[in-house]
Amino acid sequence: MNAKRFLQISVLLLVSSVAFAQSANEPNVAKIQQHVSYLASDALDGRRTGTAGANDAARYVAGEFARLGLKPGDSAPAARRREVMARFLQQFPYVAGVELRAGNELKLTRESGAQTLRVGDDWMPLGFSSNAKITGGIVFVGFGITASEQNYDDYAGVNIKDAVAIALQGTPDGDNPHGRFARYEGIRWKAIAARNAGAKALIVVARDSDFKNEKLAKLTYDHDGEAGIPVAVISRKSVDSLLGDSTLSEWEKPQAAKQTLSGQVNLSVDVLRKEVAAYNVVGVLEGSDRVLKNETIVIGAHYDHLGRGGSGSLATRAGEIHHGADDNASGTAGVLELARLLTSQRPRPKRTIVFIAFGGEEEGLLGSNYYVNNPVTPLNSVVAMINMDMIGRMKDRKLVIGGVGTAKEWRDMIAQGTTDPARKFELTLNEDGFGPSDHSSFYGKQVPVLFFWTGTHNDYHKPSDTFEKINYDDEVRILNLVSYIVKQLDSADKRVTYTTAKTDPAPRTGGFRVYLGTIPNYGDTNDGLLIDGVRDDSPAAKAGLKAGDRIVKIGARDVKNVYDYTYALGEMKAGEEYVVEVVRGKERLTLKITPISR
Repeated sequence: MNAKRFLQISVLLLVSSVAFAQSANEPNVAKIQQHVSYLASDALDGRRTGTAGANDAARYVAGEFARLGLKPGDSAPAARRREVMARFLQQFPYVAGVELRAGNELKLTRESGAQTLRVGDDWMPLGFSSNAKITGGIVFVGFGITASEQNYDDYAGVNIKDAVAIALQGTPDGDNPHGRFARYEGIRWKAIAARNAGAKALIVVARDSDFKNEKLAKLTYDHDGEAGIPVAVISRKSVDSLLGDSTLSEWEKPQAAKQTLSGQVNLSVDVLRKEVAAYNVVGVLEGSDRVLKNETIVIGAHYDHLGRGGSGSLATRAGEIHHGADDNASGTAGVLELARLLTSQRPRPKRTIVFIAFGGEEEGLLGSNYYVNNPVTPLNSVVAMINMDMIGRMKDRKLVIGGVGTAKEWRDMIAQGTTDPARKFELTLNEDGFGPSDHSSFYGKQVPVLFFWTGTHNDYHKPSDTFEKINYDDEVRILNLVSYIVKQLDSADKRVTYTTAKTDPAPRTGGFRVYLGTIPNYGDTNDGLLIDGVRDDSPAAKAGLKAGDRIVKIGARDVKNVYDYTYALGEMKAGEEYVVEVVRGKERLTLKITPISR
């Protein structure tokens, strides 16, 4: 389950085990356990997108699809088995990480002479830094924070134009997570503030006295686009050499004065973003009805997880395998087991069923977003999409089903499906079709969706999410309900009726004072923020924003990625009108939007 969107779901559930008798036509505990135990094994190393472990997981799913007799998503003919297997894999672009090239240099020049710092020992570009060669003066800007709602601006009265900003990590509140400036602590927010103020580059001061232990000195990439300016971290020792009679400890006092330092910076950043192959796995069961086979039911789950930690992990330290048994080997096993049942069903389903194991979900719904823009069957043929994410830790038969407001038939269908004691649950039904997992990509394209989830737990996004903790008996119950719903969708004469789901007009997430009603896409981008959807009757809808628009400017602020967007959102005031520039197809449009208060 994608952590960036996790806060959109507020219901927290727990889990237990209830066994019941199975028949050959029901989901099988042993088969589910077989799939989960392999996908969550040490051998797959946590299945981080773009890694060998994730690709092995994709090939495993492809092998199961082939064994069940599904057709590959790629319909081109292939002679050899390896080629047949590869045709189940839908490749999408993915940046696996970053590495330094030869052109990285930082030189400090003062009256006393020039000093060339050693990359890796004295300084390090950040993974989201833009590549550039710049020369400029040096200006200390305190914490480098601009927070209009707090009436606070470290750049006020500072001539930073065409200079290099040097900023401290942290905030005036220290490390207080509930402080006034908590959301501005991240280096990305400081980079945006520096860019908006006109700085050529931003250099942040290391916190750790030993640069090799400095967290920012570990070259990583967060998949949220470039900063728009060069950004680097510098060792404390190197900063001391700049200060002359001053000291770094004096700089770090909250009341320290902003100042222009004598000297010049020559900075060259040359970071290579390594693009690797990443995959969705797509298998097709062609419908048996001459007419209805042209309509499609999509059953999906993501197979990727968090590898050995890092971005998205809630573990205390990185380096341990995050097994991801519940998140989301459980859902992937559900897709495989439903594929087994539906391929053996007689008579065969009337409508075509597309089974998809998505990659890149943890990185921002990358795989599902790619699929809906490159589907193997036309999206207008999709009757519904059913998504399973974290369905393995049920307790007391508590089950959350999201998306029930996206088709008028869902509530009755779920009610009928749960009359059987074997499919009876303590249900929490959520209307919204947007959420923290891959169904959101489909709902953004106006496809009815259902989302099955058994809730979070103490092992979420930690190495301890292991296969022996899965409640396999109750996962079988969930799959029985999903199977029932799929069969109702398949046997109906007419497809379900898409509806715009009701939603809270001002959900309180993210700490912002205003609400627009956009559903941002969290994929890597440097050319604006793609909008996956717009909530009904929201300020964005009234302004004319549509799914597929790319926001490139809000007011005076350029928007290159989701961080720029949320930064601009934090500056907006309810009731004031703002100009928003969007790219729609080949057109650049100017719209006017008036945020409402939360």
